[in-house]
Amino acid sequence: MAILSKERKRRILSVVIPPLANLLIRLIYLTCKKEFKLAPSYPSEPFIVAFWHGELLMQPFLYKEIRGRHKISVMISEHFDGEIIAKIISYFGFSSIRGSSSKGGARVLIEAIKTSKDGEDIAITPDGPRGPRHSVADGIVALAQKTKARIVVFNYSCDNCWQLKSWDKFIIPKPFSKISFFADKVIDVSGLAPEEAKKIIWEQMLKDATK
Repeated sequence: MAILSKERKRRILSVVIPPLANLLIRLIYLTCKKEFKLAPSYPSEPFIVAFWHGELLMQPFLYKEIRGRHKISVMISEHFDGEIIAKIISYFGFSSIRGSSSKGGARVLIEAIKTSKDGEDIAITPDGPRGPRHSVADGIVALAQKTKARIVVFNYSCDNCWQLKSWDKFIIPKPFSKISFFADKVIDVSGLAPEEAKKIIWEQMLKDATK
């Protein structure tokens, strides 16, 4: 029996996993009770969505609740798992900007700035793609200050979930659980020193994550 090469396996997985994952995510969401705690208003101009890497799974539904069909691009790593994530979010009508601070950082930042100025929101996981968990890298500050875009913090929690033993402790709500979504923090870091801005973002994101 021929053994599939690593590249061949990845090609097969990249075709099979995204549609199945999309279906599973939507089925879980449909069975769950939902609670939304939102801000009174959000910026009318393009903003930056920030959420922890471990809380990625259900964020498309929170974004749709707030912004409807507004265009958004998600900053995703060029690793293989990033390719899978990019294909999954495409089912929600989301675009992706591929790269990270460790690989093609300047190019990715330039592309994100251009995309924001073209009217799209930008989503970023400040602790992605490899952690440490619940840390804030420089990219989100640079993006916010160069575009003058405000940051909206997204979080969710659930009363019954699976938590993977990955670096980000990835959360998967169990069917028929209750999901609580939070997007009640809007942050402006314009004019702040980078380290001060990172501290404010971290404090606000961590505060929501403990609810």
